[in-house]
Order: sequence, then C-alpha cells, then structure tokens
Amino acid sequence: MNEPRRTIASYTTYQEAERAVDHLSDRGFPVERLAIVGQDVRLVEQVTGRMGLGGAALHGAASGALPGALIGWIFGLLNWLDPVVSGLLLALYGLIFGALVGALLGLLVHAAQRGRRDFASVSFMQPSRYDVVADDAVADEAVRLLAELPGGTSTGTSSGGAWKGSNRPRSGPAVT
Repeated sequence: MNEPRRTIASYTTYQEAERAVDHLSDRGFPVERLAIVGQDVRLVEQVTGRMGLGGAALHGAASGALPGALIGWIFGLLNWLDPVVSGLLLALYGLIFGALVGALLGLLVHAAQRGRRDFASVSFMQPSRYDVVADDAVADEAVRLLAELPGGTSTGTSSGGAWKGSNRPRSGPAVT
C-alpha cells in the first residue's frame, strides 16, 4: 500500500472521474490500484432559510422523535408477555416524548443564541478538481487505456491525438 502513486488524469467533476475509472474497469484494469482524490477542498455552507422559533421547535422535534421511538421500541421488546404490542406502543410513546423534548431543547438553544444565528444551513465539502491516481507500476497502462475513452478523448491522429473538453487527463507529480 506504500507504493508511490501518480496522477493519471484530472477532471472537474466527480462523475467524469468515476466514468474514467469505470472505463478502466471495463477494460480489465486492476482498479484496486486506483484512487479518486478530491483536490483543493473547501467548505461550503449553503443557507437554506430563516430559523425562527417555530423552525427551531420543528427541527428539534424531528431530531428527538426518531431516537425516542427507537428507545421506546427497544424497551418494549424487553416485555416477555407481548413484545410486539408493547414494542409498538412504547415506540409511539417514545416518538411523542422524544418530539416534545426535542422541540423544547430546540427552542431553548435558539433562544440562548439571542439572534446570532437566525438561519438554517447545510455544510458540505467541495473539491475544485478530482485526480485519478494509480500505482506507479500500472500508471502508464492506465494512461494508455484512458486514451481510448469514448466521447471526448482522442481524435484518432497518429501522434496520440488532442484532448477535448474537460475530460483531458493531465500527468502530474507522484502522489504517495
């Protein structure tokens, strides 16, 4: 696993990198010697809307309902006389109790912030490019097979062709 690796292709989207690895797999290439590496990763926080008292309570209720139902169901299964009925009944009670406690906690946390974060958001990591890297021993074979990638690779000239669009693989330094 400590074999040196090098970049055999770079793509702007994950789907293009995935397509390249799938192409290599279809050609019988040992894909266990490849990796897709996201480069220049940045954190993106997408704001999804305002967060008022109602939204905080709803979000808290949703966060508390599932754990409450799960805990209630597990305790219900411990009843030896009728585990199915008591499991479902305690799961329902747990869902209601978990939603109420979650809503109260959501309201308390929102009120404690005093308007500093009155919005809801979703965070995710976003690379600027995706490099397909291969073990040094098989990298040349991978580059040769990627040259056959249909739909935007080589033009068929005798010099190896020109790469079209963003599907153009780029050689890079060794990655370890």
